[in-house]
Amino acid sequence: MSRVATVNYHVHSPERQAFHIDAGGVVGKLIAPELVARDVPVRDVRSGEAVTSFTNDSVAFLHRPTSVTSFTNGGAWRDIYDQELKALLIQALDAQEVVIFDHTVRVDDPSSDRKPARNVHSDYSQEGAESRLIDILGPDDAAIWADGHYSFINVWRPIDSPINSAPLGFVRPSSVEDTDWILIDLIYPDRVGHIMGLAANERHEWLYQAKMTPDEVAFFNIYDNRGLPSIGHSALDMVEDNTVHSIRKSIESRTLVRL
Repeated sequence: MSRVATVNYHVHSPERQAFHIDAGGVVGKLIAPELVARDVPVRDVRSGEAVTSFTNDSVAFLHRPTSVTSFTNGGAWRDIYDQELKALLIQALDAQEVVIFDHTVRVDDPSSDRKPARNVHSDYSQEGAESRLIDILGPDDAAIWADGHYSFINVWRPIDSPINSAPLGFVRPSSVEDTDWILIDLIYPDRVGHIMGLAANERHEWLYQAKMTPDEVAFFNIYDNRGLPSIGHSALDMVEDNTVHSIRKSIESRTLVRL
């Protein structure tokens, strides 16, 4: 039986919309465009209510413990974790090469600089992905990768304790219309990028894996130059067990994969 969660969809507008990240130079200060809350049914992959495969649905879940015991000790964990992620993606996707270029730890607490993202979105437009490819690799190597098959893949993992609230949810790509997507600017103090926001559609099929633990990961496609759909995702405002009061902590890692 599906659960019900609240998500915040983007809204179509005749004017270009934007997130202002670290607005006014204040770390963690966010100015967001218009969002609208909707209650949506969510099916649980763990219980068998929904089935996913990366090839068909742009998201998959794995049991993959990490040897990293703390993601807060000054970044000393990065080399170890990067190697684990590379091994995971090479095995899961038969990748030829993997570049890890960003990690974000999110804590669902008002004092956190990086809270869970509570807007339905995907991380890159085509233009944004192609520009980011050059930023990461340089123009010469980017041209070589662009002649072949490459993807931007996110890997998401709970930290410290199983996820009891604000789990990460996904919209099955086959339930999304092209017109549901909205180009949204990301305005940083030193640069401008953009993401793809998702507008509400009653056809959207939401799924997640209940009570994910630090020994589990979700990996999902945020851009693929050979057409695998980018997947809309967001933190889900829902609670698994009202008697549990742990705070949702997670790490998401952005990767560039050559296939």
